Amino acid sequence: MAIGEAGPGAARHGSRLKRLEETMRARLGRECVYVPSCRFGLYVALRHWCPPGGRVLMSPVNDDVILFVVLAAGLRPVQAPLNPLDASIDIDAVPDETWSSVSAVLTTNLYGNPDPAPRLRERCDALRIPLFEDGAHAIGSRVGDRPVGAWGEASAFSLSKHVGAKAGGMLSLADPGLRDAVEKTCAGLLTPNRLTSELAYAVRPYAEAAVRGLRLRRAAWAAVRLLGLADREEIRMPLRPDELARAAPRAPGLDAHDPWVRVDMHDYRQESGRLRLRRIGRRLDRLDDVLDACRVGTQLLLSTPWAKPRDAYGTQPLFRVPLFVADRDAAIAALARQGVVVGYLYDPPLDDYAGAEFTDPSPAPEAARWFARHALPADPLRARTVVEALERSGARPVEAPGGPGQYRG
Repeated sequence: MAIGEAGPGAARHGSRLKRLEETMRARLGRECVYVPSCRFGLYVALRHWCPPGGRVLMSPVNDDVILFVVLAAGLRPVQAPLNPLDASIDIDAVPDETWSSVSAVLTTNLYGNPDPAPRLRERCDALRIPLFEDGAHAIGSRVGDRPVGAWGEASAFSLSKHVGAKAGGMLSLADPGLRDAVEKTCAGLLTPNRLTSELAYAVRPYAEAAVRGLRLRRAAWAAVRLLGLADREEIRMPLRPDELARAAPRAPGLDAHDPWVRVDMHDYRQESGRLRLRRIGRRLDRLDDVLDACRVGTQLLLSTPWAKPRDAYGTQPLFRVPLFVADRDAAIAALARQGVVVGYLYDPPLDDYAGAEFTDPSPAPEAARWFARHALPADPLRARTVVEALERSGARPVEAPGGPGQYRG
């Protein structure tokens, strides 16, 4: 996957890629291949292991982009029942007939809380199907005796989240012998690096800092929308079902589904230039400090009355801590007044969003609906500000689900 022209520049570029891969290899204990984004890495994994027409069990509380990645790979998303308090796959609630029909399982590890990977690994082994891990939110989380990302045939990580590089990803492989084949697949799907994109990436942190310093967040977002540069106005992007149905016969392939897969990251499949790789490397070097700060903030947020249950997340360095509030819109507004923007909301669940034409609905959707409606993803790096804002606003905790058929709020 070395990018660039031959010569010293290409050598430096290749060495930066190799260094990033070695850093992640040391963390996971597995072979790692650099990719331009987590979504691109997931697509490569799905294409490599799953023949078109297969069915993939996944979480309905997830970014809609991931649904479209599965569709682009020529596969059928199958929505799983969830644990209502952490949105992990509820293995025991998945019907036997569903288990016998799926050809792969894709975890979410939402906000950094691990899905039950050891049990999923056992089930996948028994069924002889691959397990894929989406570790976008969970680069520092652990489950059982391993880090998230060390359980499946392949796992994909984002270097935009905890690492904060706003670019890059990593695809880890259980079988190091597959590296050459995966790299070849990646190379055939990448688009060339563009100078304008690299320059925009280079100046973005300074532009964002200026907006923060001048307190121009609302004006900046208004300008972006006015210019038609915003990909979504609501939590979910527009489904455009007629267009999506016309794209289906062209799967597997990213081109037909690009209008959906690229949302919020138009360069998701673009070769990474030297500027990106250099910044990613610097950020990755500071990852442990960020994870330590996330652990501290996570524990503070878990001590509040809006957290349930408080011991479910252990000492994970969560990317976001789900707090549960009765009126989420009011809580979001209270945080916005303190300069805290709430993102990573996944409401409604994917089966309600996409419908039965594009996904198999969950057989028990209530837990996902409750979580999607009430979870307030709080940034642990801004934990004190979040707690103070919610306390001042009088935000009320929501009553936890009382059992099957008793989801309240």
